[in-house]
Amino acid sequence: MNQHDHGGNAAGFFDLHKYFLGKNLKRDLPSSIVVFLVALPLCLGIALASGAPLFAGLLTGIIGGIVVGAASGSQLSVAGPAAGLTVIVLNAIATLGSYETFLLSIVIAGGIQIILGLVKAGTIGNYFPSAVIEGMLAAIGIILIMKQLPHAVGYDADFEGDESFSQADSHNTFSEITLALSKLNYGAVIISGISLVLLIYWPKFKKLAIVPAPLLVVIAGIVLGIVFAGTDLALLDKQFVTIPIVKNGEEFFNLFKSPNFSAITNKDVWIVAATIAIVASLESLLSLEAVDKIDPIKRVSPTNRELVAQGLGNVISGMLGGLPMTAVIVRSSANVNSGARTKVSAIVHGVFLLLSLLFIPGLINLIPLSCLAAILLMTGYKLTRIELFRHVWRKGLSQFIPFVVTIVAVVFTDLLKGVGIGMLIGIFYILRTNLRNPYFYRILKNDNGKKTIHIRLAEEVSFLNKAAIQITLTSLPEGSDVLIDGSNSRYIDPDVLETIHNFKHNAYTKGIIVQLQDIKDRYDVPKLKELIYKP
Repeated sequence: MNQHDHGGNAAGFFDLHKYFLGKNLKRDLPSSIVVFLVALPLCLGIALASGAPLFAGLLTGIIGGIVVGAASGSQLSVAGPAAGLTVIVLNAIATLGSYETFLLSIVIAGGIQIILGLVKAGTIGNYFPSAVIEGMLAAIGIILIMKQLPHAVGYDADFEGDESFSQADSHNTFSEITLALSKLNYGAVIISGISLVLLIYWPKFKKLAIVPAPLLVVIAGIVLGIVFAGTDLALLDKQFVTIPIVKNGEEFFNLFKSPNFSAITNKDVWIVAATIAIVASLESLLSLEAVDKIDPIKRVSPTNRELVAQGLGNVISGMLGGLPMTAVIVRSSANVNSGARTKVSAIVHGVFLLLSLLFIPGLINLIPLSCLAAILLMTGYKLTRIELFRHVWRKGLSQFIPFVVTIVAVVFTDLLKGVGIGMLIGIFYILRTNLRNPYFYRILKNDNGKKTIHIRLAEEVSFLNKAAIQITLTSLPEGSDVLIDGSNSRYIDPDVLETIHNFKHNAYTKGIIVQLQDIKDRYDVPKLKELIYKP
């Protein structure tokens, strides 16, 4: 992944002029509107679920868009407050006693992430199996659909942005849907229904599709919300987007908070900081890998640079009063599915969040949540489409089982736990495959008709292969001629070498004649430069 990693090149962080090209802007600007509309309620909802000021959620989205968007090497990833951190944030604020002390933990966490990026710890992102990443994407799609259904039918009692199965209101995802369907708001149902029709069919009218479907959905939602007012179809206040309204510059700057640096010696601050740094880094790397998979151009994002960018964003967010941030898959997926091509989309979405807070909070507060839910329902459908299941099934059970396990685990727990469970299953199948492929086995006949068993070792033979090789050698028939061929091997683990040499020395007891071909007494682990192909 890191062949394009320029994390140490600070000059490369802000060379944005090359992105402002007409062919990209015609895709990036409409996409930025979609991401803005998706991010707005999520930023507010995650702040609410985290027990933080609503402004903190918006501020984090603004910094994630503008600062991280500019600094990141990813073209399509979007950063902002993450639902996966809400429980950590909620508990940390309570443990540390004040929001200002918690802000110090965010600043320190950002510093840790920058260090992780500089020491190239981002390479861990290369070790997530594809089946697990695809399962995570499908699970996020299913969660989006299940979590947005209540909003689509006008039931908005649960925390916006709470993506875990068990919720803070003692309900779970399934019971929330059942409750929502028993308390329909027909105005919201009509708005979400019309929104879905527009999202599905509007892009098919090529001449009209110059107006992005999600923007049309929001306009239609605002108009219908106004038309329904005072009727039986009227929406409740909580069924609209809600952002803080500031009347002047003084009120705006009073929204910012500063970290409490006097708590720097508090060990709890450092424990919270380390926890945030680790969880946020893992979530960012997972999201980055997932976004690269759905990027139509199949670009490879630099993971170490991403950690530095996320760290920079968290330092600034903590200094100004925001929440911890990560690269977030819901907004990133919406960005990709809306046709974005470069990081301009993520940056401009951050600008839109800032402008909406400053200049049009009243207009933004007229947007029904049900029309935004329709946008997210479409995003969820695209992430978990049936064709994805067919595609993974065709790869075989070794890919399909980790894929399905990851989906189920993410849906019923949370992102990190689910991916962890999927990783365990994925690693099991990787080891299972690895154990079965340490050598190639065939029987040869010489000129006098005598058979020789030819065992050709693989290019890399690790200690994991020891058991399989040992079983094969001990089960060879008595009186055999055996050739163990290491001519294709660049590395053979010392434990395996010992097994082979012990077998050779003791094989005479079974009448077996063993010949070793191109097997050294010792192998050094190949250096990276030795693995580079030189024609």
